[in-house]
Amino acid sequence: MKKIMTIALLSILTLSGCSALEEVNSSLEYADDATEYVNTVQDFANEVPAMSQDAITNAETRATLEKELELMKTEIEEFNATEPPQIAEGIHEKIVSSNQQLSDGIELYLNNIEKGQIDPKTLENSEIMKSIDNITGLAKQIKDLGN
Repeated sequence: MKKIMTIALLSILTLSGCSALEEVNSSLEYADDATEYVNTVQDFANEVPAMSQDAITNAETRATLEKELELMKTEIEEFNATEPPQIAEGIHEKIVSSNQQLSDGIELYLNNIEKGQIDPKTLENSEIMKSIDNITGLAKQIKDLGN
C-alpha cells in the first residue's frame, strides 16, 4: 500500500512540475514574441514619419509607404492571434486594444493616401503614434515576464 501511495504522490508531483515548467516556457516564449513585436512597432514608428514626408512628392515612396502600412496591419493581426500564457493575458489584452486603435489609424491613413491627402503632421498627431506609444510603453512589463 505504501508503494502505491508513494508512486501516486510522485506521479502527482511530476505532473504538477511539468505543468509549472510548461507555464514558464510558455511565458518566456510569449515574452520573446511580444518583445519582437514591440521592436517591429518601434521600427515602424521610426521609419514611417520620414517616409510620409517624402511620399508627398515621390510616388515610389508613396507606394512603399502603403506597403509598410499594409505590412504593419498584417503584423498586428498575427500578434493579436497569439495565444498568451495565463500570466500574460492582461498585457496581451492591453496590446490587442492598442493594436485595434493602431489598425484603425493605419486604415484611416491609407484612405487619406488614396485620396491624395498625405500629411505628415496628421500622422504625427494621429491614433497611429498614440497607439505606438501605448504599445512600446508596455515593453518593461513584457520584459518582466521573461525574468
